[in-house]
This record gives sequence, C-alpha cells and structure tokens, in this order.
Amino acid sequence: MSDGKIVHVVGTGTIGEPLIGLLCDAKKDLGIDEVTFYKHTAKELDRPKIKGLVNRGADLSVAEGKTQDFQELGLEPVYTAEEAIKRASVVIDCTPGGTGLMNKEKYYNKYKNRISGFLAQGSEFGFGKMYAVGINDAAITPEDQFIHVVSCNTHNIAVLIQTLAMKNNKNHLKEGKFLCIRRSNDISQVKSFVPSPEVGTHKDPMMGTHHAKDVYHLFKTLDIDLNVFSSALKLNTQYMHCIWYNLKLDTKTSVEDVINKFNENPKVAVTNKQAANLVFSFGRDHGHYGRILNQTVAVLPSVHVINDNEIFGFCFTPQDGNSLMSSITMTERFLYPDTYEDYLHCLGPFLLQEV
Repeated sequence: MSDGKIVHVVGTGTIGEPLIGLLCDAKKDLGIDEVTFYKHTAKELDRPKIKGLVNRGADLSVAEGKTQDFQELGLEPVYTAEEAIKRASVVIDCTPGGTGLMNKEKYYNKYKNRISGFLAQGSEFGFGKMYAVGINDAAITPEDQFIHVVSCNTHNIAVLIQTLAMKNNKNHLKEGKFLCIRRSNDISQVKSFVPSPEVGTHKDPMMGTHHAKDVYHLFKTLDIDLNVFSSALKLNTQYMHCIWYNLKLDTKTSVEDVINKFNENPKVAVTNKQAANLVFSFGRDHGHYGRILNQTVAVLPSVHVINDNEIFGFCFTPQDGNSLMSSITMTERFLYPDTYEDYLHCLGPFLLQEV
C-alpha cells in the first residue's frame, strides 16, 4: 500500500462511473490523495467515458497484456490491474454480480494485510458484512475488512422499515411486503431492455426475491429479526425503480404520522410527484451525475393507512445513488476510522429534502 490515501474502483458501469467521478470531484474534501480505476476491455465506444474520468483526475489501470489495446485508442494506462490493487488503501469492486467474489479469491485475499478495506456492490452475497449507511452503522466493527454494500432497492426497503417500524431500536414490524417494480435497464445501457412487463420468480421459499432476503440479513447484523417478503417485476422503462410497500405494525399509526416520519428522516427525500420521469429529471438536474444520494424518494400522496396499523404506499429508488452514499461513507470509515463523519459534509448538497 502507498503512503497516500488511495481509492481504487474496479469497473466503470452504472455504479462505477459515477462513483469514480464523485470521488474525484470531492477528493480534497474527502481527504483522498489519489483515485484509480480499472477498465477491463478496450472499446472505442467507452473512450469518451474513460477520457472523462481521466480528465477528472482518476488514473487508469488495465489488465496485464492489454496496455497496447488501450494505447491504440489514445488512452494511456498508468498501472496494471494488480499494481493498482496492491498500492490502494481501499478497493471498491463495482463489477457485475459474482465477479466481486471471484476477485476476492484471486486478488483481495492476497493483499488484505496491507489494504484497509474492500467493498463490493449489489448481488455479492457472501463477500462480507452487509452494509447500508444509516441503517446498520452500529454493526460495523474494526474487524470488518470486507463489506457488501447492498443493492439500491434493498437500501430503499431498509429505510422504509427503519423509518416507519423502528423506534428506539425496537422493532414494531409484524409483517412487511414489498413489490419491487424495476426499470428495465439503465439509460446508459442498450442490453437487457424488455418490450413489456416481465414478472419475476420467488427463488427464496420464505422471502421471495433477494430484496427481502438481503434486508433480512442486513437487519440481522443488528440482531433484529424481520418478517418480510418481496416480489419483483420489470417494466419497459429506463427511468427509475419503484417500490410498493405494505407494513403491518404492532402499534397505532396514521397517514399524518407516516408523512411526519418521512419528513423528519434526512435519508428520505419526499415528493408530491407521482410520475417517475418527473423525479428522474429532478435528479438529473440537481443530483451528482444525475443521481440523488438519498435512500428513497417517498411519494406522499400514495401514503394510505388502514386499521390504524397497516401502511401502504409507493416510493422511488434513486438509481444507485443510495449505494454510492454507502460506498463513500464506508470508504471514509476505512480511511479515517475516528473522524470519518467530518469528511462527509461535502456530500450534504446531494441529500435532498424534497423532490
């Protein structure tokens, strides 16, 4: 590991690219000396993106033997993949599901005695302790060197439960049901678009999709057991994920109480907008890389309560913005264990109260 505070990001996809950009833009305020990133394949279509990240101040690393491929595109790698990992203080793996676990076995375990911490994103169950900022910070210990930042929809479900069903660390959730209404793909992607609504299957016999399973294990790090179930479907849109939620509590509540709790939680952005394109465009105009960093955007007109204890409603999931916030928070925690919160104030402008 170098003497400086170096953050290395593996991957330049829908999470990796904005994460690299945000780290570079806030590098001074975050106390980071250098940002490096890994790009696996030299593609002419990706050249503007890579040049943009380099112009922001990030150093490119590529696989050994691929330097010439990138040079032929007019790009100059600074490090090989393993060199960049070896000299990093923190490594953030933003590769597709399952690749992070492979990289852990191939590279990260080899250098864990000289690197402060490793993070993996989304569908990397088993990589390390699950984490969502503001949800289970108390469960993270100095011994937790490998961290699994949960998916954007898992962040959303978690903050709904924390906001509406937790009080003074006591769980008041009797039952939680969630329908993750997912966008087809990101606007930066051309693959995997679906032509019509496509329903998912319930692979977990008790909890349905991985979203409920992941949120269960996330709260389990706090010794909280949840009764949760989730389903998922994809819509033929590229705007935003949306979640329908139904929380049955063991205490009384009301629509007014629910709205007040949403308004009081800084991790929640509230909106009166009911169309995804309006929320998405607001994030495009006021977020970083078009992303709102809140955990969720709660749609206030959709809030409904029956029997004084059962809450229904809809909320939008900021496209990976909540995962970015967790990744940077955990990075700072690895770099500055005792004072990390002091370095996060620069992200405040991207945590919106209202959309």
